[in-house]
Amino acid sequence: MEFKKEFILREIVGEAVLIPTGATAAQFNGLMSVNELGKFIWENYEKASNEDELLKFVLDEYEVDEDVAKTDLDEFLNVLKENEII
Repeated sequence: MEFKKEFILREIVGEAVLIPTGATAAQFNGLMSVNELGKFIWENYEKASNEDELLKFVLDEYEVDEDVAKTDLDEFLNVLKENEII
């Protein structure tokens, strides 16, 4: 899986944020703050071949019910899709 837009993940005053770079900076106004799970998903998104594998990564990393993990994953990915980041 690949990102459509260029962002970098940075820690700013203890908070994880996605910062647009390159041509994306001209199109996307602002930063995206992400929680711990969002940061984990971002860091592992391109390593996964599909959303099911990404869900497996989440389940391997966190002690959470699969339905809760799937809901959280879908919610974060939907935000990325709505902003045409993925």
